[in-house]
Amino acid sequence: MNDPERHVRDRLLADHTETLAATIDCADAVFDSLYGTAPRREVVVEPLTALLERVGALEQYPAMLASAAAALDESLPASPVAAPPYVTITGTGPVLRASLPSGRLVVRLAVFAVERGPKRYVRTGETPEEILEVERH
Repeated sequence: MNDPERHVRDRLLADHTETLAATIDCADAVFDSLYGTAPRREVVVEPLTALLERVGALEQYPAMLASAAAALDESLPASPVAAPPYVTITGTGPVLRASLPSGRLVVRLAVFAVERGPKRYVRTGETPEEILEVERH
């Protein structure tokens, strides 16, 4: 496997398109509600978490993490759950993490970015390909 991160991305894009699309839809809805609000982390995280849970995306993230590990021909040491340390909703979007025998695997669904001066949240990525980031450490 010459490019393991690319292999994981390809697997997730092929097998979890609906969950990635639902994540984007939820981010759009949260962003639409941000107009005129203070740029605090909880203004994004709390409504995003609630929407992801309501549409069922949050419960799909552990399966995505398992697929990512399988794409590397590795297994997770325990069954992941839709809660820390495996799944965390941050100010920039969901982050899926696992410790594998070969090292740390991090999958980010980067639906927001924070711009400085003046601080504000901006939407990033309109397609699953644009929001999906995979890192191995």
